[in-house]
Amino acid sequence: MNSVKDIWDEVIRVLSEQITPTAIETWFSDCQVVEIEDCRLVIHTTNAFKRDIIINRFGQTIENILSELFSCEFDLTVLAGDELNEYEKGKRESSSLPEMAGYTFDRFIVGNSNKFAHAAAIAVSEKPGLTYNPLFIYGNSGLGKTHLLLSIGQAIHDKSPTKKIAYVKGDDFTNQMVKAIKEGTAEEFRTKYRNVDLFLVDDIQFIAGKQQTQNEFFHTFNNIYEAGHQIVITSDRPPLEMNLLDDRLRTRFEGGLMADIQPPDLETRMAITRNKASQLGLLLSDDAVEYIAENITANIRQIEGVVKRLTAYREILDDIITIDSVKRAIKDVIRTGVIIPTPDCIIKETARYYSLNEEDLRGQNRSKNMAIARQVSMYLIRTLTNMSLQEIGAEYQGRNHSTVLTSIRKVEELLKTDSKISSTVRDITSNINSL
Repeated sequence: MNSVKDIWDEVIRVLSEQITPTAIETWFSDCQVVEIEDCRLVIHTTNAFKRDIIINRFGQTIENILSELFSCEFDLTVLAGDELNEYEKGKRESSSLPEMAGYTFDRFIVGNSNKFAHAAAIAVSEKPGLTYNPLFIYGNSGLGKTHLLLSIGQAIHDKSPTKKIAYVKGDDFTNQMVKAIKEGTAEEFRTKYRNVDLFLVDDIQFIAGKQQTQNEFFHTFNNIYEAGHQIVITSDRPPLEMNLLDDRLRTRFEGGLMADIQPPDLETRMAITRNKASQLGLLLSDDAVEYIAENITANIRQIEGVVKRLTAYREILDDIITIDSVKRAIKDVIRTGVIIPTPDCIIKETARYYSLNEEDLRGQNRSKNMAIARQVSMYLIRTLTNMSLQEIGAEYQGRNHSTVLTSIRKVEELLKTDSKISSTVRDITSNINSL
């Protein structure tokens, strides 16, 4: 099936096996499919009478057919007459927070790797300011942190449209603050973020080490928290591992609930693939779903990229989706995306760069050259993979997580002052990425 029309034709074909040709002609001959989006089929008919008949007599049957086709729950929306114009106008109009569009809890696939963070996010959305404040969600890029963050905002907005919600990324907070100071609008900047009912902050790690930004954020945090309003923060690491974060911010972040998200298992990745495909109206075979899930293991965003590319193949090239199509899409996405190397690869390349033996690098040799090479390799594993401190330590004869953290922080400090270390890290990273 290469288009939304093909899917609607398939629905009519299956429906024709259950009702008479006369019924098909009477109620569906002038129906037009509008779109498939977010696990919802939208169709348009000429008048309200036909719309009501379609919904009441055939709606559940059509939803069942769609659910069977896409292997997930599907909804049907039937528009009549001028309702199509209103529908399209409503889609064009932005919400009070455009970033939240499309991010809802029902679109988030829950698995063992994220169920705690998901449950915490729902609890916060139901009782903002009263449960888990602040909520601090952390994990590597592309695992769904932003989805949960904005789903909280969407849920609270749907329930209480008058509540003031502010969303900002860590680096944008800095840029906006600097601009406000230059333009003499600092008070407006403070009002924008301090007088809100819900404060959503994405990628807070980017303010670490920026003293003036941290000071401003500290007072913003206090104002919102003391007013009993909700704060939700995401980061790529827990506060303890943000070496340059002010202690007063670290203690406040740790004073709420911290919830981590890990890479999803195979079953969850398959469910995510099916979900992303259904949202775009794309039917994938079980073999295609399994191939995607087996080959993209640590980044949900890459799965979404593959599905979007497959949709483009179907719509632009009028291409039938096959396993070869899937292989081509994965190759294209990973070529331009983030390739996650193995710890063995990183240790091998670091040892080769320093002209050292891999086993010595993993071992107990404490010579100066060996020590810095080991610290660099630990830093690279932490920044280039999804491994925890404990998992990294296991690669070095079971060193504990505090030893690993100390090594990583040592390299982070050297990167600020030692151009030779900066060059070394860049060169080794380049060597790894070129493999």
